Amino acid sequence: MKTVVFPGSFDPVTNGHLELLSRASRLAERVVVAVAVNTSKKPLFSLEERCALLEEATADIAGIEVIPFSGLLADFAIKQQAQALIRGIRGATDADYELQLAQVNRTLNPLLETILLPASGNTGFISSTVVKEVFKHHGDIDSFAPPCVKKALFTKQVNNC
Repeated sequence: MKTVVFPGSFDPVTNGHLELLSRASRLAERVVVAVAVNTSKKPLFSLEERCALLEEATADIAGIEVIPFSGLLADFAIKQQAQALIRGIRGATDADYELQLAQVNRTLNPLLETILLPASGNTGFISSTVVKEVFKHHGDIDSFAPPCVKKALFTKQVNNC
């Protein structure tokens, strides 16, 4: 495949995201990380901050391009000339939800495939919410998120005091 899109809110990027992005980079020449503007969520990090964190965290992964987006993912994929979406799944609940989204996206763009990548055992429990909660309670997030996220969370904490 030439281009795939890996969408998400990435608030913040986690080691689970990075593991999936590394795997996706082996499937396609170009992996567009689509950083979503999600009006139903109140992100800790701004869209610009999330993009910057992703760019720093993925600097060593070949073929990654970070682009913010809003609107329909199927339309964004067309603009990026993507052949497929990459979605990570951690369990049955994620799989059911992702299958529904895949059907919607396929209806909107019949040429767009969805590839579901199961999370690895050592990252399958990690979510952005887990990273923020562990950090909030002074836990060690080194196993859950890249160093740039830890630094950004410390900066947010200092600025909000």
